[in-house]
Amino acid sequence: MATQEHVSREFGTVEENDLRLDKEKSEQIIDALNQDLADTYVLYHQVKKHHWNVEGAEFRDLHLFLGDAAAHLEDGADELAERAQALGGTPISGPAAQEEHASVEYEGQDIYDIRTSLEHDLEVYGDIIESARDHIELAENLGDHATAQILREILVQVEEDAHHIEHYLADDTLVMD
Repeated sequence: MATQEHVSREFGTVEENDLRLDKEKSEQIIDALNQDLADTYVLYHQVKKHHWNVEGAEFRDLHLFLGDAAAHLEDGADELAERAQALGGTPISGPAAQEEHASVEYEGQDIYDIRTSLEHDLEVYGDIIESARDHIELAENLGDHATAQILREILVQVEEDAHHIEHYLADDTLVMD
């Protein structure tokens, strides 16, 4: 059986795109999208870990919420990757590359109480929110209004999930010590 191996696009290179966005502008936006993609996957894996390990009186609600939040992150990551590809770039993939390009840190393998876990998640959500706002402005300034719109839509969901975490962390609770 004959095999053929050919690299279609080398990571880090940017090709001309059919969206008629200048290659230099595309390079800047693809770099931003790949950082967002890496950050999103770091948070996705952290939230998923918390989804698997949550315990306590609020287990069911938190388990379901964290599962939904992880799905939202995965959907957002897919949008980011597809946009980077459409702009002529190569979306970042693989855990080592994601860790290298991420601006946020994964909390590690240890399991924490759920309040600490959610505090860690909220910190990363906040970093991603700030970065998304910066990248929306970058895309707008470079004339890439579609990428800015995609980032806005992702930002709305990220902010909503962060807001829910804030509610879970509130002092008022039915659970007694």
